[in-house]
Amino acid sequence: MIDCGEGSQLQFRQTGLNYNRIGDIFISHLHGDHCFGLLGMISTMGLLGRNAPLRIHARPELKELMQPQLDYFCRDLPYQVEFVSFDPDSQALVYEDRSLEVYCFPLKHRVKSVGFLFREKPRQRHIIKEMIDFYGIPLKEIPAIKEGADFVDAGGRLIPNRRLTRAPKAPLSYAFCSDTAYDENIIQFIKGVNLLYHEATFGDDLEELAEVTMHSTAAQAAQIAQKAGVGQLVIGHYSARYTNEDILLQQARAFFPNTELADEGKRFDVAALTENKK
Repeated sequence: MIDCGEGSQLQFRQTGLNYNRIGDIFISHLHGDHCFGLLGMISTMGLLGRNAPLRIHARPELKELMQPQLDYFCRDLPYQVEFVSFDPDSQALVYEDRSLEVYCFPLKHRVKSVGFLFREKPRQRHIIKEMIDFYGIPLKEIPAIKEGADFVDAGGRLIPNRRLTRAPKAPLSYAFCSDTAYDENIIQFIKGVNLLYHEATFGDDLEELAEVTMHSTAAQAAQIAQKAGVGQLVIGHYSARYTNEDILLQQARAFFPNTELADEGKRFDVAALTENKK
């Protein structure tokens, strides 16, 4: 989960998602609309019987702010809350498991803020079952072949890996950038991602206000997407003054046609985006 605003629990209930499937929460910055929902969600998870640890990745100050509240309101939690700190001023690997890496990178905002890059690790090649039988490949050889090794059969013939395997699907990637002013420095961190979420607080009519408040316009978000060569752009974090976000969508599409609006409950299939791009 990325960020946890005040209405997060309500959105979880409306979408039917399971609170207790969350293992890690990544907090981009310490403004209330991105972290005020944490205490309530932590408490609710306890009431629902959670026992697995919950890891919260954020700048070090979050633990200092939240620990007294946890000690007072959530002292009997049946699970452990772990705070994992990162430096908001530099790119860093903040999470890793068998199939995924998550990096943070600095954004440009009124307080220290970071974006997150979620990137799948390269997958092993797929071995062709018929080739196992045809060449009599022993089970012990299969892991090396999946890693790209050739195979020498019983007669001493070298069977190239490309005949034995199929290439895996390309790793998927997603980048999240909120809140931030227009900043081309982030392009190096998000270049070529399949899906980019970028804040688009204002329209062209309020570009000066965007600069003062260190937010982005929809057109600026689209320019970042264009220069980074991403697959698709999703814009969000709209100012409440826009009762119809279609104007923001049109301004973004003028620079990057493959742009969509982020709406509550809307889903984007990153794998499908990759297939469509082919």
